Amino acid sequence: MIVLCLVPLTAYPAIYTYIDDNGISHFTNIIPHGKNFRVVISDRIKYVVSRVFNNTAYDGIIERAAQLHGIDPNLIKAVMKAESNFNPNAMSHKGAQGLMQLMPDTARLMKVDNPFDPDDNIRGGTKYLKYLDETFGGNLDLMLAAYNAGPGRVKEYNMNIPPYEETRTYVQRVKSYYHSFKKN
Repeated sequence: MIVLCLVPLTAYPAIYTYIDDNGISHFTNIIPHGKNFRVVISDRIKYVVSRVFNNTAYDGIIERAAQLHGIDPNLIKAVMKAESNFNPNAMSHKGAQGLMQLMPDTARLMKVDNPFDPDDNIRGGTKYLKYLDETFGGNLDLMLAAYNAGPGRVKEYNMNIPPYEETRTYVQRVKSYYHSFKKN
C-alpha cells in the first residue's frame, strides 16, 4: 500500500470548457486558445503523494519567476507552502486553484491560462506578488494580507491588516515559512 502511494497516479488528459458566441457550452481536451475557458479536469492528476513534502520540486520555476518579477524566491516558496503545501492540484472551497491558489479573476488578470500548470501558476502568482509589492510599497505584512483577503480589504481597513483571524494567521504563517526558507 505504501509503495502505491509513492508511485505517480495515471495521468488523465485535461478537459476544458467554454461557451461560444451562441451560448453553447463546449468541452474539449484541447486548450481553446482565444476563448475564455475553464479547466474542468486538470492534466496534472499525476501529482505524486511524496511531493507534498518536497519543497524543492519547483525551485527552477520559482527561480525564473523570481528573476523575472524581482521577488525573493523564498517568499514565493513560502506563499506556495502556506497556500497549497506544494500541491499543484490544490483547490479551495472558495475556488482558488493550483500551487499559489489563484482565484479565477486573479488568474485572468495575471494572464494565467491553466492555473493547474505549475509554470503558469507560479509565474502568475509571482506577478501578482509583484503587483501587491508595488501597491503596498514593499510592506510585507500588507502584501500578504492582500494576497489572502484581497487588496480592496487592506485598503478598506486604512492600509492595515484586516481584522480577520484567518488573514492575521495567514500573514504570520507565511512570514514564518519565509524566514525558515531564508535560513536554508
